[in-house]
Amino acid sequence: MRPDTPADHITEAERLLRTAGQYPQDHEPLFLQAAAHLELAGERARASTLYDELLASTDFPVENPHRVKALKASNLWEYGHEAEARAIIDGIRAAGPLDAAPWEIAAETLEAHDELEAAHDFFSTALTLLLAPGEEVPYATESLLIGRHRVRRLMGVAHDAWDELADTLHTAAVPLDELHDPKRLWALGSSDPGELQAEINRLRAELGTYRSALSRPFPVAVLHWPQDELRELLTAYPELSQEYVSHEDHLARLEAALRDLHAAGTPNLGIVTGTVPSYEAFAASEAASPSDPDLLPQYATTLAARGRAVPWPPARSAACWCGSERPYRSCHGAD
Repeated sequence: MRPDTPADHITEAERLLRTAGQYPQDHEPLFLQAAAHLELAGERARASTLYDELLASTDFPVENPHRVKALKASNLWEYGHEAEARAIIDGIRAAGPLDAAPWEIAAETLEAHDELEAAHDFFSTALTLLLAPGEEVPYATESLLIGRHRVRRLMGVAHDAWDELADTLHTAAVPLDELHDPKRLWALGSSDPGELQAEINRLRAELGTYRSALSRPFPVAVLHWPQDELRELLTAYPELSQEYVSHEDHLARLEAALRDLHAAGTPNLGIVTGTVPSYEAFAASEAASPSDPDLLPQYATTLAARGRAVPWPPARSAACWCGSERPYRSCHGAD
């Protein structure tokens, strides 16, 4: 049963925190889910404590500190700590993370508090940083274009090239201009059956978009082994050498598989990084042998479901997924 009351949300948060104790390698996504339930329960101060614990962790350093900071800022602003929230948001902008999530969270926080110009500036700065001219829009970046379009409609400014791009990416039956029309609020108080029916149709289209996103809450993920981990894996389980000829071949095949999936129209692609201890623990939980190659895709799916997937493709200016620290465009993103 889905949590419905504040008590239900607190119970679910406590369950997630217990799970985080059992699976410390997954503590970040579990803590974030727990914090979200605490916010829904009205326990915002306790949620902020969880964000602080994540950021202060030394045993398992947080993988996306800017996203955690953005969530913390959003939460702080909701219960009266506006100055601290603004300072965190300013810090995110100064840091310029190459990830869409913290930009989107911060921009929507500003938008929610009627800071439309600041929200627009945040969306625009993020897109300038993350989206190269002529580049295909990564899945994670689409929401920045949609959010910017919404804010610009609220501001009453004319369409520009990014708004037109957002229109082309939007596939729902009701156009973005209609979904983001500020006058929609007036229809909610109307007694005209035609206006009310039009609003119902718009809401159904918007709900359909949300349901589509929720139907794939984690990416279609492929499994990446860092060089040292692959060496350890094949030493312990030589039967898997048929799956992995060499590390270079593994990386090339992984990129090729992702490109094939993308060309076939598969959305929301991602990469999960495996470790031998984690893989062995997963095999034990499945009562299976780690040498069984059929276990590898199941392991990848499980990691993705735990929030371990990194979206693919990265921005061409971002670091490559393979860990080389070279820009993606000059590493595996090179054509």
